[in-house]
Amino acid sequence: MKRREFLQYTIPAVSIPLLLGGMSLTAFGRSRMLNNIGAVAANDRVLVLIQLNGGNDGLNTVIPLDQYAALTVARSNILIDAAKVLKLTAATGLHPSMTGLQTMYTAGKLAVVQGVSYPSPNLSHFRATDIWLTGSDSNKYLSTGWAGRYLNEEFASYPTGYPNTTMPDPLAIQIGSVVSPGFQGPAVSMGMAITDPNSTYLLPGGSDTPPNTPAGHELTFVRQIAQQTQAYSSGIKAAAAKGKNKSVLYPSAGQNLLADQLKIVAQLIAGGLKTKIYMVNLGGFDTHSAQVSTSGSTDTGTHATLLGKLSAAIFAFQDDLTLLGIDDRVVGMTFSEFGRRIKSNASFGTDHGTAAPVFLFGSNANGGILGSNPSIPSNAGTGDNLSMQFDYRSLYVTLLKNWFGASPSMLANAITSYASTPVPAVSLIKPSAALDVSGQSLAPVSTVLEQNYPNPFNPATQIQFSLASSGYVVLSVCNVNGREVARLVDRHLEAGQHSIQWNAAGLPSGAYFYTLQAGSFRQVRKLMLMK
Repeated sequence: MKRREFLQYTIPAVSIPLLLGGMSLTAFGRSRMLNNIGAVAANDRVLVLIQLNGGNDGLNTVIPLDQYAALTVARSNILIDAAKVLKLTAATGLHPSMTGLQTMYTAGKLAVVQGVSYPSPNLSHFRATDIWLTGSDSNKYLSTGWAGRYLNEEFASYPTGYPNTTMPDPLAIQIGSVVSPGFQGPAVSMGMAITDPNSTYLLPGGSDTPPNTPAGHELTFVRQIAQQTQAYSSGIKAAAAKGKNKSVLYPSAGQNLLADQLKIVAQLIAGGLKTKIYMVNLGGFDTHSAQVSTSGSTDTGTHATLLGKLSAAIFAFQDDLTLLGIDDRVVGMTFSEFGRRIKSNASFGTDHGTAAPVFLFGSNANGGILGSNPSIPSNAGTGDNLSMQFDYRSLYVTLLKNWFGASPSMLANAITSYASTPVPAVSLIKPSAALDVSGQSLAPVSTVLEQNYPNPFNPATQIQFSLASSGYVVLSVCNVNGREVARLVDRHLEAGQHSIQWNAAGLPSGAYFYTLQAGSFRQVRKLMLMK
């Protein structure tokens, strides 16, 4: 096998054996997508991904207060007391342990995306996680990750010439020891953990000199690559030494594993590391039993502890970024492989479900609630699941397109279904911060009402529009007889892109018309509800 081929299929990216603040760091090598991020979009923008392992119970996290009566029937043994729910709006609130996220929401630094899933969702932990990381349809099996496919388009020459003065640092770092499958490319393995480069490649028997054979030559080559990657370790150590956390809100070390990880991320960003994507994890969300305290209040127990750690960690991290003066460079997103069922079980827990909320946070997050509260049937059974409002891939498209300035071709390569069935970007990034392919602001030049997606739909669809200037806006839906059946917007809005989710669960199938009225501008489009 030629050295180039050997490299492509074995160690085109590596992990660095480094302990920082008691945490293991896994550093991913160069990637096409990430290079595009640095070259096309703002060079210093950062994305932080928080994976909630186990399947987070969305109905216990973002609580639909307007559905509280039905929830009382469906999950009486785990339902949070309505008086204790932290209100975001009159109809929607957070678990009582999430005070930090409530504060961030009030400050406009938290977006709640309702009902995130995909068609025909899978309820296996392993398969559902694989779907989220590969960006696949539920009936397709991919051996590459959604980010890894981006990498392959951007840096065909990796690892030759890297690290270099333009990019001396790894472009993706995971706090931990396992490289995410999301970074696997079509021909290049984007992750290989090297726990000890001084011994990993030693030949059996203690000999440290490879034999003069084809295999020995390749072994020498692998060692050279391993030594080359130590430059990444030096860069990380230098950034860690330079970066100094400023927030006093972080819990004591070891008390909140997620906070410990995010503290390191803030330290590395502040220290000047040019890494673009960070991955951190919080496990324990597979709450089939004892999700809440079985002898005390329902706002205590396993899930309350987990959500409290999530909220406290993100709140401290955001405070740190602000004090360090780098908060405008960073956005973060939480995700879990699936949600939980509407109905609780007899073990004071919840079983595997489908759609769940996702949080996007940061100073440039377009704060607010995207989508509507899930509709809870009054006779929810054990098989009842929540409906999808947003395809999870639309969140990926948004971050790559509006935060990093990725091109349509890049999106098509990252999301395999994008070319045939494009999923629209949603309003996750503030219009003032969103970028186009050239790295310029996405300030709209005209007011436009877009066609809803999906269309036909059942029961929820997304309506997007752009405003050339701020002003009072009305977005309404009428039936074929001209009678208004829903008023989705009736308030002052800022210029920029906007996205509204409409849930028509209570309406019959048929054609409807939605109208955008903004000053003298008026536009009408048709949509189809098919149940």
